[in-house]
Amino acid sequence: MTDQVLSIVGLVCAVVSVLFSPVLFGLAGIVLGIVGHTKGESLGKWAAVAAGIGMIIGTVLSAVLESIM
Repeated sequence: MTDQVLSIVGLVCAVVSVLFSPVLFGLAGIVLGIVGHTKGESLGKWAAVAAGIGMIIGTVLSAVLESIM
């Protein structure tokens, strides 16, 4: 069984990127997911995809909330 540490941390960054600093945590999640995938972690590509989606959603959400206030 392989360790999935990088991919799991990438998924955590994906979730955090929706609410806090989407660009920082989103990019960190993408990088961790890609590195995990290249090291053979099965969740790596999904962590990278989730981080990219989280970054987009977080950016859109912050823009919407900023325009309302």
